[in-house]
Amino acid sequence: MRAPPDQPWFVTDMIRVASDMWTKGWDERNGGNVSYRLLESDVAPYLEGWTAASSPPLSKALPEIAGQYYLVTGSGKYFRNIAQDPEANLGVIRIGVDGRQVELLWGYRDGGVPTSELPAHLKSHRARQADTHARVIMHCHATNLIALSYVLELNSANVTRALWEGSTECLVVFPDGVGALSWMVPGTDAIGDATAELLRKHSVVLWPFHGVFATGETLGEAFGLIETVEKSAEMLVKIVAMGGARQTISTQNLIALARRFDVVPMPEALALDGWRLADGTHDLSNGNVSAPVQAGQD
Repeated sequence: MRAPPDQPWFVTDMIRVASDMWTKGWDERNGGNVSYRLLESDVAPYLEGWTAASSPPLSKALPEIAGQYYLVTGSGKYFRNIAQDPEANLGVIRIGVDGRQVELLWGYRDGGVPTSELPAHLKSHRARQADTHARVIMHCHATNLIALSYVLELNSANVTRALWEGSTECLVVFPDGVGALSWMVPGTDAIGDATAELLRKHSVVLWPFHGVFATGETLGEAFGLIETVEKSAEMLVKIVAMGGARQTISTQNLIALARRFDVVPMPEALALDGWRLADGTHDLSNGNVSAPVQAGQD
């Protein structure tokens, strides 16, 4: 689809990734949300034509991101509709100088507002900016990852180890592992705080029975990360359905991968002897049963 001549490049990029996410089946109805931190140079050509309007303030000030710009999907908006009417389904916001006020600069036509997960997004951006170049936070309902959360023992090391074993490329793509939360009510400061804390160590966070949060420097990078994790989850769902693994990627294989591609694997996941299901069964490949780890423990 050719972009209108006055459409910002970042809106065009968001349209593409939102359409891809909907096509994948990850963003049914109004499920999912994406935010993209914009640089001053990104928005400068358009600021003169935008008029600032106020939006409900954040419940807690985030002074570390004061003055920053974000392109954010709207609350209650369907990803399938973004391409047809981006101005109604997307918006550009600026965080006020106090870190609490939210100014609407473009989009959200007809009274729209940013996603209800905005606190989780902004807190996650703050966490990732501390020591990475990440500019994107992406949340969706990746089908196989959700399914897997019903059968895997839910702690970060176990979830990571399982996903690393699901496909050879996984340790290389996300060596820092997947953080696993306990189930929490979405759209709250609590889940935003917990997600941001895990994103200090991991580029992906699993919300069990709900979906996934992922980060990246670009929209394409964040999408590709989820795509990789979700593909591995699909493999694991099929493995469990077939009665469990009979052979797998070993610890020594993972170490060899890390050396070849010069990455540092999450040590807690590398130290495990395989992965476990929620009942403590060792990946169904043998009869070993070990004590389960408390859900949500990192």
